[in-house]
Amino acid sequence: MISVNDLRTGLTLELDGEVWSVVEFLHVKPGKGAAFVRTKLRNVRSGAVTERTFRAGERVPRARIETKQMQYLYAAGDEYHFMDTETYEQMSLTASALDDAVNYLTENMVIGVQLYEGAPIGVDLPTAVELEIIETEPGFRGDTATGGTKPATVETGLIVQVPLFIEQGTIIKVDTRTGEYLSRA
Repeated sequence: MISVNDLRTGLTLELDGEVWSVVEFLHVKPGKGAAFVRTKLRNVRSGAVTERTFRAGERVPRARIETKQMQYLYAAGDEYHFMDTETYEQMSLTASALDDAVNYLTENMVIGVQLYEGAPIGVDLPTAVELEIIETEPGFRGDTATGGTKPATVETGLIVQVPLFIEQGTIIKVDTRTGEYLSRA
């Protein structure tokens, strides 16, 4: 059990027989009356988002999520296949379960796959990944003075705004939380 005063973004809870992930939370202390915590929760299995209010100090059960290191193998349609690096067992996740993570997965990448009661529910990506630019406009001499950016398509299909001096074939670091360019690799 965890107090709602200790909620953080990404924390998983068990409510009404379902597993929920905290998307947003706000501690509210009105001038009159008791304090409360307003939350936005996402159902881990269905992806549905709901808002829920808890009294301050209320305790809720925390979901036990196990994270296993797995290697991303390949995508087949809407299914993304992973292999356990210890037992060599394979499992697949749908694009909806992966959400935005599909934009950062490259073959043979090792990531943490979150499991709830043995069933995969999501992934833990590193904060930055290295991706190769496959398409971008050429940069011109003198363009860097303005500090402008241009769109570039990386190997996963994600479009990232990069500085003008970045060329096609360059490997860049991209922040997986925001999808922004960090630096050249």
